[in-house]
Amino acid sequence: MAATRDSALTRAFDNDWIGPGLVSLIAVVAISLAQPAFLSPFNIFVLMSAISVNMVIALGQLVIIGLGQMNLALGSIGGLVAISFVGVIERYGIPVPLALAFALGIGIAAGMSGGYIIARTMISAFIITLAGLQIFKGINLGITEAQPFYGVPEAVKAFGQASVIGPLPWLMVPMMICSVAMWYLFNRMRIGRHILAMGSNPHAAELSGIDANATIIWAHGISGLLAAIAGLMLVARLQIGQPTIGDDWLISSFAAPVIGGAVLTGGRVSVAGTFFGVVIIAIITQGLVMFNIDPFVVQIVLGALILWAVAVNRLREMRIARVQARGAGA
Repeated sequence: MAATRDSALTRAFDNDWIGPGLVSLIAVVAISLAQPAFLSPFNIFVLMSAISVNMVIALGQLVIIGLGQMNLALGSIGGLVAISFVGVIERYGIPVPLALAFALGIGIAAGMSGGYIIARTMISAFIITLAGLQIFKGINLGITEAQPFYGVPEAVKAFGQASVIGPLPWLMVPMMICSVAMWYLFNRMRIGRHILAMGSNPHAAELSGIDANATIIWAHGISGLLAAIAGLMLVARLQIGQPTIGDDWLISSFAAPVIGGAVLTGGRVSVAGTFFGVVIIAIITQGLVMFNIDPFVVQIVLGALILWAVAVNRLREMRIARVQARGAGA
């Protein structure tokens, strides 16, 4: 009986989200004890708004990490979508629903175009998405001339500032929809299984009949869609079409999935783990701000989080390799 309980406990703690979840809980308790205002309704609203946007950003990177690649253009796609959405409303008076469809279409097209080039040329995703980052950012600055668009509709502003229940913002709704959709994609849909199979062993995946090119293109298209949604959420939150939207997405988009259990070489992801990775980063950042820590220290802490995440990722890869080696030996 004791052995059974130990086995169940071991399996429970083997879940990718358990560790980050415990760290999140401990951080919330510790900071709230030291600074009671941390759990004030206003701060909860601010914190959950940040978590909601950052979770969608992280999911956009997660789908590419599952493929064993990376998307450096994620932020520039989100920024281009954000200013395009506000720009067509301000300059041409296009209704919000049409502007939303147009903006989301830009995100999907931008993501799929990068995926198509990667699939057809077999050039590293790092190089192609780095080029995409510069191209999309250049288009952004060309459209805006580095000046923000102010014509955000009142309905969009209200969505970004309103609460759905108590201090919980409406921005949580698209975050929850995207999270459930991505969990379903990875666990129930063929394309999700194909993405993870390609990330785990591309050669074996192709031998099993998986269309590698289509999988890469669709994965980048999904990533572009999620970047677009995050960009639109930031417009609602900031109430302005700021050309700098997306500039600071890169670090957190990689750190959160890796802290949450994703393997950078691909084939293993966790939506729940990614959520708690986002929560950890948001709590630490917000906590440092509340304690009036200098901004440069916040940047140092985020850099240290990246190093910690990469170290954890490496240990996880070594552990998986040992388990596979024991299985092969048996």
